[in-house]
Amino acid sequence: MQISRFLPTNPVPKPLLRNREINARQIAFAAAFLLPAGKLLEVPSILARHAGGDLLLPAVLHFLIQALVILAVLYAASKSNLPLIERIKSALGKMIYPLYTLYALYFFLSAVLPLLDAEKFIYATYFDTAPTLFSFGVFFLFSAFVCTKGIKAIGRCGDLCLFLFLIPFLALSFMALSETNFSHLLPFFGTKLSKSLIAFSRTTPHFSDGVLLLPLIANLRYEEKDGAKIMSGYGCGALLTLFFLAVFYALFGSLAGREHYAFTKIGQYFPALSVVGRIDLLFVYFLSVVLLFYTCLPLQYVTYSICGLCKTERKTLTAALLNFALLIFILFLNRHYNAIYSLISGKLAPLFWLFADLLPLFTLLLPKNPKNRQKTENEGTMYALKLEK
Repeated sequence: MQISRFLPTNPVPKPLLRNREINARQIAFAAAFLLPAGKLLEVPSILARHAGGDLLLPAVLHFLIQALVILAVLYAASKSNLPLIERIKSALGKMIYPLYTLYALYFFLSAVLPLLDAEKFIYATYFDTAPTLFSFGVFFLFSAFVCTKGIKAIGRCGDLCLFLFLIPFLALSFMALSETNFSHLLPFFGTKLSKSLIAFSRTTPHFSDGVLLLPLIANLRYEEKDGAKIMSGYGCGALLTLFFLAVFYALFGSLAGREHYAFTKIGQYFPALSVVGRIDLLFVYFLSVVLLFYTCLPLQYVTYSICGLCKTERKTLTAALLNFALLIFILFLNRHYNAIYSLISGKLAPLFWLFADLLPLFTLLLPKNPKNRQKTENEGTMYALKLEK
């Protein structure tokens, strides 16, 4: 086979401008069916505890902010045939390494609460007896494996979550509807605005997950209608989450603030379970798999950032060291669960506003055609060819 026909020219051949690593459909599915998993565990009880029947108000505000950030990044990506990541590298030069460092630390921080929640959830749901100290350690073996995979694997995970998430989600929601009373949500705006704002602030780490789409969008070779697909996916995920929050509060009412691990609770009052058995647990298992994928996502980005910072392709070693360090870290933190939760969702909330909401807006200032465009195009094309081998 002749290799010369794959070599880049000026301009880059049209086939090479197509998405090599990930496409818009996969990003849309990740936004619709992967990101909501992180909001179905502790978020409903936190919102209900602070905002009461107005728990949808802070959630809607969060989604609007995240949607505007994603829309801005998509607009920036649409301004050039080059992937956004190549334009960022070209614009920042050596300053890309401090950016790798900052976002590695940010994604590490953003992974702490999902890890603590997942640990508590797994212990409470899947263990009849007291778990051992290292029972959750199996997760880090799975995470280390996932962290060695590239952007393509995240895209395939988005495709897979269409079935792993949507079917169990709808099934559990249907089971809950027979016992719900939506009058619990009334009157609208019955909670003081100050309490709703507290709920907004306390759930900032959980809702600031639009940034998890940014590395995917940055590696996307933007094509026509890609933005509409991705925004539709994010909108779908937001509506599913809002529907779940409404069903959750309509089911538990004033007791909702005490009900942890929300998606494991809403289906257990289905009348037919006394006849057919706890089939709701089957759907809980499927959603648990999606939750594990979601928990691994920021850890994958930490691995990519460290490899970019160190200019190495040894992702296996990086992932192994990272997850071993996290295992020790989480074993220490779980003894101070309430204090860590209060710290991250309270005093450290402005960090999430900075890295998830503000810094991504600077992509709007990137030049459409970098000065070293030909070099960037060649490097991007050869990198894409390398990924396909």
